[in-house]
Amino acid sequence: MIFGRVKPLDAILATAEKKSLTRTLGALQLTMLGIGAIIGTGIFVLTAEAANKAGPAMMISFIIAAVVCALAALCYAELASMVPVSGSAYTYSYATFGEIVAWIVGWALVLEYAIAASAVSVGWSGYMVSLAEEIFRLDIPNTFVKGPFDDVGPGEVPGLINIPAMLIGLVCMSLLIVGTKESARFNAVLVAIKVSALILFLVLALPAINAANFEPFSPNGFFAKEVMDPISNNMVTVGVAAAAASIFFAYVGFDAVSTAAEETINPQRNIPIGLIGSLGICTVIYLLVAAGAIGSIGAQPGGALSQSDDALAFVLREIGQGWAGDLVAIAAGIALPSVILMMMFGQTRIFFVMARDGLLPDIFSKLHPKYGTPHVVTICTGVFVALFAALFPVGKLADISNSGTLFAFFTVAVGVMILRRTDPTRHRPFRTPLVWLLCPLAAAGCVFLFSQLSGYTELMFFGWTMIGLVVYFSYSRSRSHVGRGVTE
Repeated sequence: MIFGRVKPLDAILATAEKKSLTRTLGALQLTMLGIGAIIGTGIFVLTAEAANKAGPAMMISFIIAAVVCALAALCYAELASMVPVSGSAYTYSYATFGEIVAWIVGWALVLEYAIAASAVSVGWSGYMVSLAEEIFRLDIPNTFVKGPFDDVGPGEVPGLINIPAMLIGLVCMSLLIVGTKESARFNAVLVAIKVSALILFLVLALPAINAANFEPFSPNGFFAKEVMDPISNNMVTVGVAAAAASIFFAYVGFDAVSTAAEETINPQRNIPIGLIGSLGICTVIYLLVAAGAIGSIGAQPGGALSQSDDALAFVLREIGQGWAGDLVAIAAGIALPSVILMMMFGQTRIFFVMARDGLLPDIFSKLHPKYGTPHVVTICTGVFVALFAALFPVGKLADISNSGTLFAFFTVAVGVMILRRTDPTRHRPFRTPLVWLLCPLAAAGCVFLFSQLSGYTELMFFGWTMIGLVVYFSYSRSRSHVGRGVTE
C-alpha cells in the first residue's frame, strides 16, 4: 500500500491453495523444529564470542536478545496464524508494504537463513576438529579446516578452505531433498541429543560455579564500542549491547516455524504454539548454560573461553571433566546439523514462494516428482551455504545473518500494526497482546540491536540490499505476477 503492488491476503491464501505443499506437521513437531533451529551454534560456539565482547555480563546480553525475540515472536504468531502459508516475513510484507519492500525482505532473509546455515556449519566444523584433536592427539593444520578470512594467532598457518563445514552443508541439502516429514523425524532425534548434551553440561558445570569468576562483571561497559583485539590485532566491537547483537543469533530460528505454516496441520492453533513454546524453552536453557560457563571457569575478554572453538566442551575439560567434554563435542557434532537443516528449510521455502509470485525463475518453485519438495532451489541453497561456510569465520557469518534477521523482524512488527488498521475485521486466531505497546517495542528493539552491530556488518547488509535492488529492477519487477495482473 505504501509502495504499491500490494498482494491482498485473500490472494495470497488463494495462490497457496492452488500450488501448495503437503500438510504433515503438528504442534509437537513444530516445537521440536523450533528448538532444533534455535539451539545450535549460538550457545555451543558463540558463547565464546559473547565472552570476548561482554565478559560475565553476557548474561545480560542473553536476556536483552531474548526480550527482543519474544516481542518479535508475538508479532510472528499473529501474522502466521492469519496467513498460514510459506514465506514468513516476505509474505507478510507483500500484504502490508507492497512488492518492493517484500522483495527487500525476501532478499534480506538470505542473510538470516542461508548465511546462518553457513555459520552453524562452521561451528560444527570447529567442534569436530577439536574433538578429533582431543581424542586422537592430532594437531590438524588450519589449511583445510579454516577459511582464508579466519583470524589466526601469531605463528599459526592461515586457513585456505574449511572442508568439514562445506561438506556438512551439502549433506543437509541432500536430506531436505528427500522430504519435509522425513527431515522433521530426523530433526526430533537430533533435538533430543542436543538437549541431553546441555543437561549434562549443566549437571557438571553448575556445581563448579565460583562467584569470584563473575568479577569484574561488565569489563567493556554496556554500549558498543570499537577496541583493538590483542590476539588478532584487528578492531573489534565490544560491550554488553554489542554482545546482545551477536548473541541474537542464538535465538534466530524460531521464525523458521512460520515458514512451515503451509505444511502444518491446523496452523491457526499449532503455529503460535511452535513459535512461543520453542523460544521460551530455549531462553531458560541459555541462561542456565551461560551461568555455568561463566561461573565455572570465568569469561573475561581475551581469556581462554573467549578464544575457544568449542566453548562448552572446553569448559568441561577445564574443570576436569574431559570425558564429558568429549561427549558434548560428539553431541554437538551429531546435533548441530539439525540447525543447518532448519535454516536451509526456511530459505528454500521463502525462495519457493518468491518464485511462485514470479519474482524468481519459475524453476525455483518446481517440485521433485518423487519427494514433492522444491529440489532445484534446495540444491542452489545448499551450494550457496557450502561456499560461504568454506570461506568465512563463524563470528562474521553470525553478525551478517543477524543484520538480515533484525530487518525482517522489524518489518513484521510494523506489519502487524498496519494490518490492525487496514484489515481490522479479519479473523485473527492469535492476537498480539497490548499490540500498540509491544509491537513498537519490538521494532525499536530490532533497530537498537542493529545499531550495535559492527560498522563492517552494517555495510555488508546495505551492500547486499543494493545488489538485491539491482536484481529486482532488472529482472523481478517485470516478471511479477502482481505487476502483470496474473492470477493463479
